[in-house]
Amino acid sequence: MSNITHLKSLQALELALRAGSLKGAAESISVTPAAVGQRIRALEEYLGIDLLVRGRSGLHATRELEPALSDLHAAFAALERVYDVLDFQRVSEIHIVADPDWAELWLTPRLVSFRERHPSILFCVNGSGDVPVRLGAPDVRIVYGDGDGEPLFRDLLLPVTGPDNTRRIADFDPIHQMEGMPLLHLSVQRDSSDHPGWVEWFDRFGHRQTGTDRGVHYQHARLALEAVRLNVGFLICGLSLVSKDLEEGTIVRPFPTSQHLAAPHPYRLLISTNAQHRPQLQRFVDWLRWEAKATQADLAKLTDP
Repeated sequence: MSNITHLKSLQALELALRAGSLKGAAESISVTPAAVGQRIRALEEYLGIDLLVRGRSGLHATRELEPALSDLHAAFAALERVYDVLDFQRVSEIHIVADPDWAELWLTPRLVSFRERHPSILFCVNGSGDVPVRLGAPDVRIVYGDGDGEPLFRDLLLPVTGPDNTRRIADFDPIHQMEGMPLLHLSVQRDSSDHPGWVEWFDRFGHRQTGTDRGVHYQHARLALEAVRLNVGFLICGLSLVSKDLEEGTIVRPFPTSQHLAAPHPYRLLISTNAQHRPQLQRFVDWLRWEAKATQADLAKLTDP
């Protein structure tokens, strides 16, 4: 293993212990829990020992790791302090950790125009971009849910599909016109009140009585939307993530906007404490707020009577 790989594996290990779960560690660096597990397993295989054990209250250090545990936590706490102290020198770099679907489908298309106006500002979004990922805290974090941070906007959830599929339901039973139609789901919608999907939509608006939880599940919206464009099926999706597709007609809304579900939570913005020392970062944050406000206004227009 290279030194960089060692650091990433140790970071995954320390975060998993701090959060008590692979999921909690994954959310803090915007990778999948499987990726966190792979990094830790790679370190365990390299060392030839187990490092984690699962208990009733979550993940814990094994006896082999216990003697190094305090140093592990102290080392990464020190690294985060170093990044906080020296970060003002990295004036042209902005590191972002964000909800993956939001980053790929909302931020990335809009970021093109910002980068054209500010070509000297470099980005790392969820570990990829102009500059390598760093181990310290990100400059900007975008999360979906309640809690800390500044609300950006709250999405609208509606069915979307490919243009050809609208013809499939046009002449069907007007009451149960979605009966038997292929449904696509996002994995986060399964057993999660934070992410309503087809089950909740059919419960509220009808159109189908059976098999509302059946269909293909996708880990990320990007993959599900690729299937939607190919007319594979129907998907419940946030409208903010498909605005370009809707404008271009590659994706359509088979039902009126009035038949929408409001996302239970907004996307929230959290900014590093040293933002005031970084004019480039503040410029980006101001732009991000403006774009979010425009998105919220567009969504509000769709629901106006």
